[in-house]
Amino acid sequence: MSQKDNVNPQIHQRVTPRVRLPEKTEFDDEVRDPFDAREIFDLIRDINDPEHPLTLEDLRVLNEDDISVDDENNSITVKFTPTIPHCSMATLIGLAIRVRLLRTLPPRFKVLVEIAPGTHQSEGAVNKQLADKERVAAALENNNLLQVVNQCLAIKTSTYGSAV
Repeated sequence: MSQKDNVNPQIHQRVTPRVRLPEKTEFDDEVRDPFDAREIFDLIRDINDPEHPLTLEDLRVLNEDDISVDDENNSITVKFTPTIPHCSMATLIGLAIRVRLLRTLPPRFKVLVEIAPGTHQSEGAVNKQLADKERVAAALENNNLLQVVNQCLAIKTSTYGSAV
């Protein structure tokens, strides 16, 4: 196993889980319920860090305040903060966030995942990779990389890289 970039990460307190109310609109598929930042945060908060047995929320890589949702214009932006400025896993973390959202959100949404400004030494290069649909698609065709992403998403994969 390779050496970890951040051997002793700071662990933060988790946000209290949102309670689902038994309202008619909560469970009625006929009612259009707009997405909000908290709902997006709840979809990605439990993604596993690729280096530590902790979630991205535990490490404060993700924060609800860094998520913007424009439901009317079908746009979602997530900014994440690597634990250290030279984190070699930043692209993988961004890819895992993007994949989780693409797999769970309606296809009408344009999803942008970026490193928060000033938090990583290669933020421009990483953001460019994460915004490039062709690069993301090519990365997900690599079975080894797909297995790592699925591990971050806590999805069991077969030896051939497809989800089981």
